[in-house]
Amino acid sequence: ENAGLLTAYEKTGYDATEPGRFPDILEKWSVRKLKELGADAVKFLLYYDVDEGEAVNERKQAFIQRLGDECKAEDMPLFLELVSYDASNEDVKGKEYAAVKPHKVIEMTKEFSKPEYGVDVLKLEVPVNQAYVEGFADNADDVVYSKAEAAKYYKEQSDATDLPFIFLSAGVSAEMFQDELKFAHEAGSKFNGVLCGRATWRNSIEPFAGE
Repeated sequence: ENAGLLTAYEKTGYDATEPGRFPDILEKWSVRKLKELGADAVKFLLYYDVDEGEAVNERKQAFIQRLGDECKAEDMPLFLELVSYDASNEDVKGKEYAAVKPHKVIEMTKEFSKPEYGVDVLKLEVPVNQAYVEGFADNADDVVYSKAEAAKYYKEQSDATDLPFIFLSAGVSAEMFQDELKFAHEAGSKFNGVLCGRATWRNSIEPFAGE
């Protein structure tokens, strides 16, 4: 009774029939129907590469504008989950992508903080790959950012939006996610909480799997 129900409105993944990772809504639902069935807010996941070009990104921007208008008409808060990628590099966990990730995350944070999208809460990645931060990397050759550089990116991301924002775990370990949150706080990031899946429950599977 004391918890809100946040309901996803997107199909899992993205449209793989054409380039661009375009999103789509669940066909049998509408914001009105979700509201009538007891949802208190709507969550939508969008894959976004700020450098992919206008032909792709203008379609995505218009899509979110329509979704924002639908939520506004039903007086339903919109949580927008943004996941960055590089259209020219599939390895989002690699060192090469780590070098460009701050730019991509910070710029998409700025874009979808604009009022025309009607977003109420942003659900964001941390702006770096923490596994490549000085002091967190396995060895010196893996370091992409010094601690000072990483802290600057966390602060820049926080300053890039006036909206409440929460961090997603992006599938890292629970320990790494906790390290990221501590680092974000120390860097001056004004994040408003977390909304995470695997980092919370992944380590709980093994004890029950043998039951």
